[in-house]
Amino acid sequence: MWATFRNAAGVDVAIELPVGVHEIGSDHECRVRITDAGVQRRHARLIRAGAGALRVIDLGAPRGIRINDERVVSADVQRADVLRVGDTDIRFRIEAPRVIVDPVAPARLDSKVDDAAFRAAARRMHQRLIAQLDLRRRDVSSMSDRDLRDLAADLLRSIIGEENIAGIADPETLRRFVLDEALGLGPLEALLADDSVREIMINGADTIFVERGGYIERAVHTFSSESALRGIVDRIVSPLGRRIDDASPMVDARLPDGSRVNVVIPPLALCGTAVTIRRFGRRRLTSEDLVASGTLDRAMLEFLAACVRHRRNLLVSGGTGSGKTTLLNVLSSLIPHHERVITIEDSAELSFDHPNLVALETRPQNIEGRGEVTIRDLVRNALRMRPDRIVVGECRGGETLDMLQAMNTGHDGSLSTVHANSPRETLSRLEVMVLMSGVELPIHAIREQIAASIHIIVHQARFAGGQRRITRITEVTGVVAGTVQTQDIFRFQAGPNIAPGATDGAFVAQGHVPQFYEELARNGAVVDLRPFATETVRAGAGS
Repeated sequence: MWATFRNAAGVDVAIELPVGVHEIGSDHECRVRITDAGVQRRHARLIRAGAGALRVIDLGAPRGIRINDERVVSADVQRADVLRVGDTDIRFRIEAPRVIVDPVAPARLDSKVDDAAFRAAARRMHQRLIAQLDLRRRDVSSMSDRDLRDLAADLLRSIIGEENIAGIADPETLRRFVLDEALGLGPLEALLADDSVREIMINGADTIFVERGGYIERAVHTFSSESALRGIVDRIVSPLGRRIDDASPMVDARLPDGSRVNVVIPPLALCGTAVTIRRFGRRRLTSEDLVASGTLDRAMLEFLAACVRHRRNLLVSGGTGSGKTTLLNVLSSLIPHHERVITIEDSAELSFDHPNLVALETRPQNIEGRGEVTIRDLVRNALRMRPDRIVVGECRGGETLDMLQAMNTGHDGSLSTVHANSPRETLSRLEVMVLMSGVELPIHAIREQIAASIHIIVHQARFAGGQRRITRITEVTGVVAGTVQTQDIFRFQAGPNIAPGATDGAFVAQGHVPQFYEELARNGAVVDLRPFATETVRAGAGS
């Protein structure tokens, strides 16, 4: 895609916009540079997500931006739209114009030869820049991010001027690339700014895959070297007090936007540093969003809201990437705001807006092998913090026993997630995880504890096309003959695929009225039992 406009000198300019993030402004580093009066250094941002999709965001400039003479803050740009920045009209086209005046042409990465040459040049520039920023000669630790970036940019101009990069890359493009790698997140910058990317998978410096719309595709971005990738990993984990080295080759962390990061380095990762980033939307999803996307229907939502309101203990189960954390966030948002909520996670992902909230996060051991704080430690401590609700991001070990005990000793209405492929398998996994606590308990006692603590299991699945559905809502009804009994309340019955990767179907009531609804009715409360009737079949889950 190309952005075309007439600059202040009256010259028609065409700027290519590859997939990624590009800034508009008067600064010489901006992809689309406009020097009109009133145009800020960083005036607006363009995000191209591929297939012609383009979005513009106002970065807070006083004069703002306009599309077709209408002031906008953030909007999708169509091919026929005219974007006005200052006094300049910018138009967009898919095909390359006949005459191209592009002062900031992108590096050619369309062939393996050019790509290898570009990476080799970037690698040399990176190494020389780090040498010139050596801490023994420059006190970079006391500099602001902006001052450090300006200093590095000046040094890079000098370094690039001494190198022969003719035919390899445009100097400005190479400088921006090296700056992002040395001081930012490198190729991750554009991917993290793309809201359509839900997962980023790095399999070494030269291989990056992303997930968009439920499908995995290879990204065009790469790192210049393994050392550059490791430097970016260090910049991610160091502010969190975590480390990654030969003694601790795996680490969990998070980015400032809440994205979850997992890193494994060699020799455990044979193909180079492996990084997996799970993205979460910039906007927190609501229960209405889940209904609109077909994850569940209105009656199921109202039932789950009643479970939260009446302090039922809920366990969300599902496979990797099925949306358990998103659903847990939505369910937790239904907790009344006057209650005290304590969240416990390995790496903070939950995002609540409760006024009386305490968020706890585990801590790994230090370089001496001391100071580790586990989820189990935090669950035990949470019981001393006068919680109304305890929300554990995920139960995966011995902390399960402490969580069950908390649920069964006055902390009803707590929530957690677990990896499992069905509600029945969820119960089996709970048994195994309780045994991991090291407490010698007979199996019948464990099952009694599970049946007394867990009221509702909400199972979510991810279909081949990327759609996420709550496939079963199941009540734990008790223990009979040593076996935990369950009863489905709602199920998702999938129909035939109506398009490649799409799943249609319906949410169907199973005719079972939850036990606590019966208790509410006996106590005189007005409850609607119609959604639980077997003849109640609700469509609306088609994709």
